[in-house]
Amino acid sequence: MRTTVNKTHVFALTAVAALVLAACGNKEAAPADAAAPQAANEVQVVKLGFAAPLTGPQAHYGKGYQNGVLLALDDENANPPTIGGKKVKFELMAEDDQADPKTGTQVAQKLVDAQVAGVIGHFNSGTSIPASKIYADAGLPQISMATAPAFTHQGFKTTFRSMTSDTQQGSVMGKFVVEKLGAKKIAIIDDRTAYGQGLADEFEKAAKAAGGEIVKHEFTNDKATDFASILTTIKGAKPDAVFYGGADTQSGPMVIQMKRLGLTVPLLSGEMTRTDNFVKLAGKDAEGTIASLAGVPMEKMPGGKDFEARFKAKYQEMEIYTPYGYDATRQMIAAMKKANSIDPKAYLPELAKNSYAGVTSSAIAFDDKGDLKDGGITVYKVQNGAWTVLETIGAK
Repeated sequence: MRTTVNKTHVFALTAVAALVLAACGNKEAAPADAAAPQAANEVQVVKLGFAAPLTGPQAHYGKGYQNGVLLALDDENANPPTIGGKKVKFELMAEDDQADPKTGTQVAQKLVDAQVAGVIGHFNSGTSIPASKIYADAGLPQISMATAPAFTHQGFKTTFRSMTSDTQQGSVMGKFVVEKLGAKKIAIIDDRTAYGQGLADEFEKAAKAAGGEIVKHEFTNDKATDFASILTTIKGAKPDAVFYGGADTQSGPMVIQMKRLGLTVPLLSGEMTRTDNFVKLAGKDAEGTIASLAGVPMEKMPGGKDFEARFKAKYQEMEIYTPYGYDATRQMIAAMKKANSIDPKAYLPELAKNSYAGVTSSAIAFDDKGDLKDGGITVYKVQNGAWTVLETIGAK
């Protein structure tokens, strides 16, 4: 009797289960067929990573850089491209690395874990260099604003820079100060960051090669605001000019303190000083300061006037790094289109070899290290409260 009952129960349960499965199968089949045409028109979201200082004293650099990237994505998304047979919409995953190397590596790992398709940034050399190892290990292309030579000298195939290196800028400024300004005795200060030290070292080499004498080379840090002791020592060496490797948040107070100490020789620096923020910080004491900047002036860039008008209509003020963020983003996407793939392994070779016509240059291309080819340098001077062009060197 127990055996018969058990067999009956088993048969009943089996029959019910079969009916349930059949019903489920029928319910799933209809929506799948109905959704097929919709899937063909589906837009695939592609995330690009971005990293820069978005808070703290260097936030103005990072936000200007980010806004250039955002405008590039707006332009791409206005007419979504088809890549790999699918319409693509680009989104930005932006992270604040605080211009701090440790935070930079944490941000890099976060972007890798999020499976972004590529990275624009980091902004600083000090964050870009340690982060680049993480991106290289993941095979993730990175176009950075880093100018320190070490960034592209690591042998990674994934690292590219969108501005001229410190070797190029330092060489131009070192020669310029001796041959054009006639300065023979030169003092140097750097902030010991990868950027500031690298720029100062390259400047020193070039100044010496041109016949200049380095009478002092002093050091500070990228958080300092009091330079009285350093400047007093330098004043005693009677230099014809002072070169600073570092950011505007230091060079602004520095030039004020130079004038107060009676050190009236010109201050020279790189692109992180060639900002409106420097002029604002230094006020009338900014007069006579000379600084270099990658590329040609905005009004002479191939797409400069149109870009500036479109950008200001949306974001108002533009930082010096804005057009470079824009070009880097569109160049990366252009490589994806060329490869017909958003897979980093597929489009990386195209990024390495392609020449892109952008805002900053009509032929943006990288050499075998990832450095820009044919990058020009423009030297500027503060006159009547504004940066004016002195000379453009090496632009093609």
